Amino acid sequence: MKVDVKNIAELKGDRAIWIIVFLLSVLSVLVVYSSTGSLAFKNKAGNTEFYMLKHLLILAAGLLLMYGAYRLPYRYYSKMSYIGIILVIPLLIYTIVGGTNLNSANRWITIPFIGLTFQSSDLAKLVIITYLSSQLTRRKDYLSDLKRGFLPVLFPVGMICLLIFPANFSTSALIFGICTVMMFAAGVPFRFLAGTAGIALAGFVVVLLLAGTMPKLLPRATTWVNRIEMHLGMIDDKEKKEAANYQVEQSKIAIASGGITGKMPGNSIQRNFLPHPYSDFIFAIIVEEYGLIISSFVILLYIILFYRGINIAKKAASGFGMLLAFGLSLGLVAQALINMLVAVDLFPVTGQPLPLVSMGGTSIWFALISLGIVQSVSRYSQETEEEQKLEDTPGFIAHPDQSSSNPQTEAQ
Repeated sequence: MKVDVKNIAELKGDRAIWIIVFLLSVLSVLVVYSSTGSLAFKNKAGNTEFYMLKHLLILAAGLLLMYGAYRLPYRYYSKMSYIGIILVIPLLIYTIVGGTNLNSANRWITIPFIGLTFQSSDLAKLVIITYLSSQLTRRKDYLSDLKRGFLPVLFPVGMICLLIFPANFSTSALIFGICTVMMFAAGVPFRFLAGTAGIALAGFVVVLLLAGTMPKLLPRATTWVNRIEMHLGMIDDKEKKEAANYQVEQSKIAIASGGITGKMPGNSIQRNFLPHPYSDFIFAIIVEEYGLIISSFVILLYIILFYRGINIAKKAASGFGMLLAFGLSLGLVAQALINMLVAVDLFPVTGQPLPLVSMGGTSIWFALISLGIVQSVSRYSQETEEEQKLEDTPGFIAHPDQSSSNPQTEAQ
């Protein structure tokens, strides 16, 4: 894709989001370089530059993808989501059957030749949010009707969540939560959503009970139970407690030792003890190296990101654009919140990376694509507003070839 420098200089969309992406990208490079020391010694004989360069390339490619998503008019994502649903369901099935197994879970597909791991649930989350935005817009007059409105909207959400659930409960629950909030925002009756949530919770409990008697039925269930029991303080055995709580304890040590100003970049000690300091627990390394002030600023960036996403949704020219901007912004910030809550032991341990910061392959790409789509919604709203102001200017005469109809329509 050829990028015109002039176009970059004249970027539209929400400026605050562009700035946030830049700041988090810079932070990501610094923290990933610092936190991959142990990983480099294990796999690359101490060559930390290898991981930094790899991360830089992934980040650069992600920024190009974000720019491409921003340039594409957001109305096209409605039709693309239908193709995406058709592709992502067999992809999730393949992940369960033949995906790369790690920690008793098939979550990844290894991309041939380049060696990147592709987590199909990341694509599924982007696709289902876009598809649901389109469906809620199309069926907005029938959302109070169980058969004609709610169930047809709920079915693809349930299917995606069920396919992700066996290997990645946290992502499945996150997607279900995001979609539930989107449906509520679109006008789905609360009784429908409460009933669905109750059925899902009951089903989860039944699965855990069955997995307890038949461990091979769902290998990851034991891990889920241990993490929940550990977080709730239900484990009394000292050795088992220390083993189950190791990650969180190391994370808390990193955070406590960071203080107000931190140990300065590159001086983390806990990166040598904390499992996955470059992904799942990268926020602990940020606090340790940069201290309370900078880490609080990082939290503020995500809050501003969500606020700007809500603002874009409110100004969107269509219902589809509104739900799309809201859902994608909510998904990114909710994931960031979970990652940070895990690091400070306010949430059970999950495998959720910190969006735009954690080292990863395609997870960074999908996060940046999501923000590119949000910026596409913002760009069109700005262009529509500018055209309206121009038309309201005294003496304005429209070009004969200019269409009088709004090119941006509701999702069909």
